[in-house]
Amino acid sequence: MAVTAVKTAVKGSKSSRRTATREERRQQLIAATIKCISKKGIGSTTLGDVAQEAGLSQGIVNLHFASKENLFNETLQYLAEDYKAEFDGALDKAPPEAANKLLALMEMDLKPSICDRQKLAVWFAFWGEVKSVPTYQKMCEAYDRGYDDAINALCQTIIDEGNYKNITAQTVTDALSSMTDGLWLSYLVSPKGFDREVAMDAVYSYLRAVFPEHYE
Repeated sequence: MAVTAVKTAVKGSKSSRRTATREERRQQLIAATIKCISKKGIGSTTLGDVAQEAGLSQGIVNLHFASKENLFNETLQYLAEDYKAEFDGALDKAPPEAANKLLALMEMDLKPSICDRQKLAVWFAFWGEVKSVPTYQKMCEAYDRGYDDAINALCQTIIDEGNYKNITAQTVTDALSSMTDGLWLSYLVSPKGFDREVAMDAVYSYLRAVFPEHYE
């Protein structure tokens, strides 16, 4: 499910309410759910809120998702698939060297389509619920595991190439993941004080410190 499809569903919601396909309607409702959760949080968002945001009846929401649980699960799934598509695209477009691919992934994490306050608010909302909702926990863990495995493999290749000592791929992976999460949170909380170039400089400085032969 592409993010552009969701955006298109939102833009065309008023003019195509009677002619939208089932998939377009579902995407429209997921887009509305993202907006509602970003503004009100998970606990305060109701199916009525989503219906109102989408300009549809609550019966339409029930028809397509049957329950709030199903709608929220599919919204989280959409976010995960959206991120994976960007992640895979960054890997495919980057030069073949591991160092270039790792840098491309770090840059991707800070691009506007990923480091987006609305999306980040929803991501953090779901992460905040993982302890009490097993389904969210399973989905978020799968996302985290895929991210960590890819980053870890690239870091291990760089370590082997540069014969770096006293550093492990997992240590660098954990540091990069924590740095990204921290930068995302910083942007979410203080958007006016956030500078993407400065944030990327911080990430690059860390990579240069641990892998000096690869990042000059």
